[in-house]
Amino acid sequence: MQTTTKTAKEIYNEVKNNPARKRFGFGNKAVLVNIDPQKAYTCKDEFATAYETDPRQMEYINEMSKTFRALGWPVVWTHVAYMEGAEDAGIWGTRTDTPDSLQNIKFDSRRSEFDDRLEIDYVKDVVYLKKMPSAFFETQLQSLLVWHQVDTVILTGGSTSGCIRATAVDSLSRGYRTIVPEECVADKHESYHYANLTDLSLKYADVLTLDEVNQWLTQQSAK
Repeated sequence: MQTTTKTAKEIYNEVKNNPARKRFGFGNKAVLVNIDPQKAYTCKDEFATAYETDPRQMEYINEMSKTFRALGWPVVWTHVAYMEGAEDAGIWGTRTDTPDSLQNIKFDSRRSEFDDRLEIDYVKDVVYLKKMPSAFFETQLQSLLVWHQVDTVILTGGSTSGCIRATAVDSLSRGYRTIVPEECVADKHESYHYANLTDLSLKYADVLTLDEVNQWLTQQSAK
């Protein structure tokens, strides 16, 4: 195993700036999956579980969602919420039991609500309730992508080290080109964030700047 004194961010920037870095690339049609941008994870002034990496993240997600709708491509939002007894959280909800614990994000609670800054179209967009890290796990996401003949999955939301990573691995495993716009994902600590961006970039996804993703979307709009 290699050792280093570099920070996770420094290592990520080396990978990002490597001109020889290979990419999976974009396909022909994409889905935008916005993972758990709910108050438990976005309202820093209210909940200890919340975090922010780029302060404009919600704005970026809104703009990309508009572009996808204009293209007639699917926009998906996921969130987590659990029953009063938390049995639907399974073993994942057994390590702690505090007001901040995952399984205590209850239905109809403020922690379960989407961030107020988001512009969700509840007629055109798809909203999935999920229980586990991956947006694919026991949701209808796979069937939706088959119906829309999607070959590319673009992920936003959080956390980078948790649900983004889990969804990216599942996405690749199902044969999809997977894209993570760097400015559109967030985590609690920069070490977790950048270490996972590095790993995703080297193995499972293309971690790109938002500008690169938007350039590709603009090209699709011009067709």
